[in-house]
Amino acid sequence: MGALNTDALTALAARQHGAFALDQLDAVEVGRRWVQNLAERGVVVRRAPGVYVMAGTPDTWHQRLMVGLLALGEESWVSHEAAARLHGLDRSKEGAVELTVLRGKRGRAGPYIVHTTAALPEIDRVVVGDFRAVSATRTVLDLARSRAPRRRVEAAIDSAVRLGLTSPTALRVRLENQRGPGHWGVRLLDALLVDSGGHTMLERRFLELVRRAGLPRPATQVIHRRAGRTFARVDFLFEPFKVVIEVSGRLGHSTPAERARDAQRRNELQDVDRKVYEYTWEDVTERPGFVERTLVARLHDAGWRRC
Repeated sequence: MGALNTDALTALAARQHGAFALDQLDAVEVGRRWVQNLAERGVVVRRAPGVYVMAGTPDTWHQRLMVGLLALGEESWVSHEAAARLHGLDRSKEGAVELTVLRGKRGRAGPYIVHTTAALPEIDRVVVGDFRAVSATRTVLDLARSRAPRRRVEAAIDSAVRLGLTSPTALRVRLENQRGPGHWGVRLLDALLVDSGGHTMLERRFLELVRRAGLPRPATQVIHRRAGRTFARVDFLFEPFKVVIEVSGRLGHSTPAERARDAQRRNELQDVDRKVYEYTWEDVTERPGFVERTLVARLHDAGWRRC
């Protein structure tokens, strides 16, 4: 064993965020005794049972995820808060290292949290970058089952929908298979899916306001095209009444270029016979009565009648 073997091992680790498993040594023609020699010389460092990293490589979150996957074997997946972070879901916990394995295959203990599951269907298995992970849909279900706070699960749903990683329909279908004794989170998801479909917490609050006011539910995130060109995606459209509602966050659009684009977009929506109204974060969260009164009046003017 010598430099060529070390180079092969280094190349393997480089593809895995600086980590490698003893189970992978045959593929690079390196023996375990050689790795022990490297460890004694400080060239590699043990991070988990059967898993080492090259000395001097940054101790990153991605490396810790890889160490967990290598230690737990091929039937392990990044899950829960770690999967939420990997998928880019809102409010996910920075630095979480959580993995799921099939029940009966716990693998090796190490610097990570291990969950078990009786089954992980193919639909729940995805690859995100360099990592095996559970899907965003499964991640939402797992967060609810693990009793994550309500706002945390709301954010996971809305951001997963916004990113195109799931849909309220997909979540409802999967939820039907989760009902029964001992299945935590089902009631919470039932409640949260009622007002899902928007992309942000503010859009969720608006849909909740609409529902409680007994108004017709609008379509969400509706794309408008003209002459083969998309010119607007609107937050809400009350289709039969041609009423568009936009909700704006605390920051909004403040630069001249942003304001110019907003004006052009509004003008083009008016050109296709849409009535456009906007409510702010403060309106929806602090003055819901005002929003309800004005929205009812605007829909009434557009032809809606309460049954």
